[in-house]
Amino acid sequence: MAHDPIYPTFSDAEYARRYSEVRARMDNAGVSTLVFFGRGATPEIHYLCNWQTTTEAWLVFPNEGDSTLFVQLSNHLPNAKRMAIIDDVRFGGSGPTGGVDSVPTVIEHLKERGLERAHIGIVGGIPYQQYFRLQEALPGVEWSDFSGQMRDQRHVKSLEEIERMRIAASLSDRSVMALVENMRPGMTEHQLARIIDDAFMDDGGLSTVRFLISTSMRNAHGGVPQQHLSPRVLQTGDVVASELSASYWGYTGQVLRSFTIGEEPTPEYRDLHDVAQEAFEAVAAVIKEGTTIDEVLDAADVVTQRGYTIYDDFLHGAGQLPPILRTRDTSRGYPENFRFKENMCLVIQPNVVTHDGMKGVQFGEMFRVTKTGLEQMHDCPRQFFVVAN
Repeated sequence: MAHDPIYPTFSDAEYARRYSEVRARMDNAGVSTLVFFGRGATPEIHYLCNWQTTTEAWLVFPNEGDSTLFVQLSNHLPNAKRMAIIDDVRFGGSGPTGGVDSVPTVIEHLKERGLERAHIGIVGGIPYQQYFRLQEALPGVEWSDFSGQMRDQRHVKSLEEIERMRIAASLSDRSVMALVENMRPGMTEHQLARIIDDAFMDDGGLSTVRFLISTSMRNAHGGVPQQHLSPRVLQTGDVVASELSASYWGYTGQVLRSFTIGEEPTPEYRDLHDVAQEAFEAVAAVIKEGTTIDEVLDAADVVTQRGYTIYDDFLHGAGQLPPILRTRDTSRGYPENFRFKENMCLVIQPNVVTHDGMKGVQFGEMFRVTKTGLEQMHDCPRQFFVVAN
């Protein structure tokens, strides 16, 4: 079944560019075929065939010829055939007891392609049990990890990708403004989730990140958004810190904002937010094509200089691509000799907290790197919102 045009995809020229660049990398690595494994959201599989992975999928991508996609579960197969831009989309297969097991199907397919003694690159986190089965069934194959090569390629976005990310950014912005308009004392955090999602679901957005924390400004119990929302009831004098990301057909925006309920921020919270905004602007001012990690870390030092710290990453590539940076005093390492490139997309998010981690704010958003600086992708006002005032 050919791709159903009801599902968004990219142009033929965009896929030709992607395939050409991937195959050039394969040539340089001496790899004849790539085997992709994905479970849940897997951007690399979507990148090459337009299927947004659900439970499990394997993609066989040769240096020459057509690709094959194996999909689990069987009831997901019809949708995959409609969404994929490749023609060969198959059911992954079952084990002897009827459970999910794609490995025998993939092994047989690799043999049919005559790859028993090939150099095959692996992309994705194949479970070690499944990898051992591949090794045992294909002892003449040289396996190597190609995941880093794919991450490196996806760093730099095409104009078509950037346009889709702008849509996702706009949907994410809507969720912030929906909270500003509708958040009130007496609501639970669970009710805020509905406000966030309802802001963009009508236009095809999906919630990728919906993290937040609500706490009293004067008796705070945490400074970092929570991944699992609670039934806590909002009260006048609360602060709400949020990290929100809506996706649009495989691409995400990301916006981080903080709110107070019914009252102006206390002096300490106002200072936290002022420092976060100062750090955000300092880092944003230095990044352009060619900027180094050290230049970013120098700018981020303002957080430490003002007497605070961070609990989360300070900066990361869109979709959690590298580099993933913290401040110097909280660093967990970073890629050496890294320089930012034009059309990389990144999130600056100085989530400033007190040293005990009990009070904090969220502030940040996604940008595109240009030759001369950063280009704004979000339109959400950059402020500490006071709601229900």
